[in-house]
Amino acid sequence: MNPQRYLVTSALPYANGPIHIGHVAGAYLPADIYVRYLRASGREVLYICGSDEYGTAITETARKLGKTALEVADQYHAVIRDGFAALGISFDNFSRTSRAVHTETAQEFFTCLHDKGLLHEQSTQQLYDPELGKFLADRQVRGTCYHCGDENAAGDQCEKCGKDIEPLKLVNPRSALSGATPEPRETKHWYFPLGDWQPWLKDYIGSRQGWRPHVLGFCESWFTEELRSRAVTRDLDWGIPVPLPDHEGKVLYVWFDAPIGYISSTKEWAAQRGTPDAWRDWWCDKEGTKLVHFIGKDNIFFHALLFPAMCEAHGDYVVAEDVPANEFLNLEGQKFSTSRNHAVWLHEALERWSPDDLRYYLTTILPENSDGDWKWADLRERVNGELNDNLGNFVQRTIKFIGQYCDAQVPVAGEFTPEDQALLDTLARLPGEVGALIEAYEFKRALRTVLAATSEANGYFQHQAPWKLRRDDPARCATVLHVCAQVCAAVSVVLGPFLPNAQTKLWALLNLHGITWDQAGASLLTAGHPLVREPEALFAKITDEQVEAEAARLTSPASPEPQPEPEPEPKYVTYDGFRETQLMTATVVAAERIPKADKLLKLQLDVGGKPRQILAGIAQHYQPEDLVGQTIIIVANLEPRKLRGEVSEGMLLAATEDEDVVILTTLRPVRSGLEVR
Repeated sequence: MNPQRYLVTSALPYANGPIHIGHVAGAYLPADIYVRYLRASGREVLYICGSDEYGTAITETARKLGKTALEVADQYHAVIRDGFAALGISFDNFSRTSRAVHTETAQEFFTCLHDKGLLHEQSTQQLYDPELGKFLADRQVRGTCYHCGDENAAGDQCEKCGKDIEPLKLVNPRSALSGATPEPRETKHWYFPLGDWQPWLKDYIGSRQGWRPHVLGFCESWFTEELRSRAVTRDLDWGIPVPLPDHEGKVLYVWFDAPIGYISSTKEWAAQRGTPDAWRDWWCDKEGTKLVHFIGKDNIFFHALLFPAMCEAHGDYVVAEDVPANEFLNLEGQKFSTSRNHAVWLHEALERWSPDDLRYYLTTILPENSDGDWKWADLRERVNGELNDNLGNFVQRTIKFIGQYCDAQVPVAGEFTPEDQALLDTLARLPGEVGALIEAYEFKRALRTVLAATSEANGYFQHQAPWKLRRDDPARCATVLHVCAQVCAAVSVVLGPFLPNAQTKLWALLNLHGITWDQAGASLLTAGHPLVREPEALFAKITDEQVEAEAARLTSPASPEPQPEPEPEPKYVTYDGFRETQLMTATVVAAERIPKADKLLKLQLDVGGKPRQILAGIAQHYQPEDLVGQTIIIVANLEPRKLRGEVSEGMLLAATEDEDVVILTTLRPVRSGLEVR
């Protein structure tokens, strides 16, 4: 595809709280690097985003805080927007799904599908609050968990045991809004028949070139069975009203309206420019626009399958050419956890750290094809060693030397030696090499390529020793400094997508402005070009104290946490009763995802030479291929149970803490089929 324009989106952040560094790594920093490169290359590009402000999570937060849903959305939209701006995320428009332009756009989308006969209505049972006279969303129901007996389980998931809940199965259900006992009632909703679009989706996914393997694999796993229809409406009072008569109290489901936010945000951008129809150039020109969605891997289904099918069904809109989804980022070896304050909140981090430090380190650990890990000590080592001692040191030495001994002007170069030419050849290749990696979404390698060039230049500076040449061979000294100045200029351009603040500082030191990407490989500084005489450091060293303070923040909550409820007395079992439970070691010989079951993995086991199959709700915590060969512990004498059309012949043992699940394994390898006592 040879696009005339690039339309780039990042997943709409949910305005139910601030965002953390893990979110930034997934969808926002990679997209910003990409669009900054495209702009520097002279491409026509539009970068669109906005906050996602509907859904029951926001209404639940509002209920707990005694605020309206819009007040919660207002608060966190501002926090998220300002954090992005401070980090240098260069959206062309950052909108909100609570704005009128989005309501109109989402309703038009729904109406188009409805009028074409592409939606169907279906009856279902849902819990109803008789006191409030309204249907309850899953999160608005509480009751006793039918898995573990916890009396305060929510209608979508039990926080104590972590298992999914079907609200109609809760024991002693109660409304979280009024305390009343809800009753099941029939309600009707509109559904998008995703299965009807499965043949088209297979062709669409099959034609994608260069997609990340984990994205393609995820998509193809859904095609092993027929895709099910998805409800596009809900019974709620916070959301976009369904634009049909006699549908009072029904709104569009948030999964349906949120991706349409990309279109409405583009409309808002066009209107703000005084060209209200310009959005059509970006969304309706299917041959001239390359649409790229930057997301985290938890959004692959919606952006690689569901939204493309919706756009194809609508008929007027482009579909994604690329969906470069990132894996997850961990923090000090553990998952991000808001309840344990195990997180690095973007807006707070920017109060203590420079955007360059955060962007640099985050780029070096982007989870492009596997999970990454943010470690404060590693940040210190990389920023100090790679930014300060490599890039920053070279720039400062070069400009300071020219300021002191060449009257702050780029000196005249003599004849280039093979060493000079080798470095200049590196510069000539640099824009093409870095650009190709960025266009392939290999941002870590692209940044390493930039740093490799400055590392080569540092070695060149040290080997040529201009402080000696100044006395022994002034003409040769001038040539060396001329070459080093060209390195600074070239690097100032290719550094821009990664560290825009550092680029601005470096351009000020070099007295350069507005250099395009393609120009970076040529000599940008002529003899006599003025530079700053006394350069300030581009970066600051990070101290041990700064890192220690961050480690302390991870273990000390920012605000007092509520006291935990006392643990219930354990229900004791007899030794004979426990001995009836047969625990055995088992070796995982194969593992795969269960289609249409986001949390289930199917494991094939060897238990003492006998095959066995179990299903485990660990798909959000483990990749199937990582489990093969592991020795696990299972409950071997459980009655077989059928889940999602598959038989599970046991249960594996795992420990759960907050949002994390850790499978229990043996301390050292042992054969399968051993009894655990």
